[in-house]
Amino acid sequence: MQVTLTKHQALGNDFLVYDLRQGAPAAAWDDLARRWCDRRSGVGADGLLILENHGERHLAMVLYNADGSRAEISGNGIRCLVQAAHQSDGRPPGVTYVVATEAGVRRVEVVGDDGTNTIQASVSMGVVGDLSVPEGWERLGCHPDRPVAHLSLGNPHSVVGVDDVEGVSLTELGEKVPQINLEIVAPGPENDAITMRVHERGVGITPACGSGACAGAFAALSWGLVPSNAKAEVQEVTVHMDGGDTRVRINRTTREAVLVGPSAFVATLTVDA
Repeated sequence: MQVTLTKHQALGNDFLVYDLRQGAPAAAWDDLARRWCDRRSGVGADGLLILENHGERHLAMVLYNADGSRAEISGNGIRCLVQAAHQSDGRPPGVTYVVATEAGVRRVEVVGDDGTNTIQASVSMGVVGDLSVPEGWERLGCHPDRPVAHLSLGNPHSVVGVDDVEGVSLTELGEKVPQINLEIVAPGPENDAITMRVHERGVGITPACGSGACAGAFAALSWGLVPSNAKAEVQEVTVHMDGGDTRVRINRTTREAVLVGPSAFVATLTVDA
């Protein structure tokens, strides 16, 4: 059986999108994710997104990581999923999609479209919650004076403040807590910005992480790595990552996060299922 995928990338975080309107393959999704996402023998991607269209601008998303494991949400992935639906529908910018995910319902507005292959989208990522210390955290050996936050965007994140994100063996640390998304953040270089690297659960180091950017921005504000503006209820933080920059808006009262960034269409592919 041959099926069609579209490939998209958001700041280098790349995904394959499968539209269920073409019917479901006989093979298991976790097996297909491992096969299709393999960068040597498959197409190559950080994850597989299953797109289900529930009617007028109402979608559902299921995410499989490259290793076949399930994930609740991806801030970059949901922009890629919406771009796939947006292109298929042929709609103009200014459209808002309601997307059901395993982390809850998220609203995604297509705020810009360059008319070729890239959109800009704003994602309401929900409330940043607190998590307990993950199992095995002591294996990282973090200095007790180093700022650490364990946070949820519907998926688990541990954020660590560092002096220099390039001076950390992130792969080694991330493999010690494979059940979480591990972000390391440093202030600047601008006053309202942080620099971040991420080791993603089920994937490894990726050029960017949308939910991780939200967790990193929230932690940086709470630690004072980004100065708080006492007059502003909503504060915007620019997050610099290896794959590019994104913007995160944090409501300091409600702890709600909004993620703004691009998604770029890469290709349409026919593959064996």
